[in-house]
Amino acid sequence: MLFSPTFDVSIATVQPVDVTGALHANIEQLLYREARLLDTRDFAPWLNLWTADGMYWVPHEPSQTSPRDHISLFWEDATLREVRVRRITNPRNWSQQPVTRTARIVGNVIIDGADAAGRLIVHSTVSVTEWRNGQRQLAGLTTHKLERVDSAGGGGWKIYLKRVDLINSTDAFANLEVFV
Repeated sequence: MLFSPTFDVSIATVQPVDVTGALHANIEQLLYREARLLDTRDFAPWLNLWTADGMYWVPHEPSQTSPRDHISLFWEDATLREVRVRRITNPRNWSQQPVTRTARIVGNVIIDGADAAGRLIVHSTVSVTEWRNGQRQLAGLTTHKLERVDSAGGGGWKIYLKRVDLINSTDAFANLEVFV
């Protein structure tokens, strides 16, 4: 998937969506749950929040429209997300001694509409406080593209694309090990 020319990274809304209170609450709970899973380092259920072809993207440039034409801070498919989880949870990983701890605040959740394939386009803000031998703050504008999934236990949503536009994306960073 990393180099798939057909993967849709566009975050433009092309279809309106009837945003009910129940839908908005459901989507907010998904985003809050994702933040909680990352903050508690409960990575197995977090990995299950994604579609099989889902991509995690943190662009380098604020107005970047493609991960294929310009370097990105992160452009990860399922395999790379799993590799990073295994690396940061490995007890012998020296860069996680001590373990990085995080606390996220997710806010300003707006369901903007849907893309051409009917995936929800959801915008939010995120503030991440990270501690590991010192504290740092990361903040950005997040866009999730969520795909409806149906299962025997009812329906739900999975992440097709998560794009995090850090407000200081062009800065020089110390290691960015955690998912934003």
